[in-house]
Amino acid sequence: MASAFHDSARASKVGLSAGRLHEQAHLELHRTAGLLDDALERIFKAHGISSTQYNVLRILRGAGSGGLCRNEVRDRLLNRMPDVTRLLDRMEEAGLLTRERSTVDRRQVATQLTPKGRALVDKLDEPVAAEQARLLGQLPAKDLRALVALLAEVREACTAHE
Repeated sequence: MASAFHDSARASKVGLSAGRLHEQAHLELHRTAGLLDDALERIFKAHGISSTQYNVLRILRGAGSGGLCRNEVRDRLLNRMPDVTRLLDRMEEAGLLTRERSTVDRRQVATQLTPKGRALVDKLDEPVAAEQARLLGQLPAKDLRALVALLAEVREACTAHE
């Protein structure tokens, strides 16, 4: 951790070219995302799930009682996954969600939270919020809003070239 800090401090003191500055920004984003993910992953692991499974639970909670089909879940995931079906299979086996084929359109399978899945995602709200506050709480709200806006711009540029 100290070396990453020293690298950042050195880079800010040494005038970097635009290309090197882009590289440094990319590396800093990657390092920071990794640290944030690791901190939250410890919480999820203590509850027997991964961050991707937590993401699915949050997505399905937000979808309400109607649930979502597999592709809708896939499209809302934070990280791309090649095999969402297998992920949902494991979560169904764990009793966190159910899948039910539509009687109107047999091609549609709605994925919904079980009471166990809902209880777990609700239980995680407080520890996740507390960890996020611990990790980001030193930044004033004005800076957090600016960070969110800057990251949205970067994401928009990334998706514009897909």
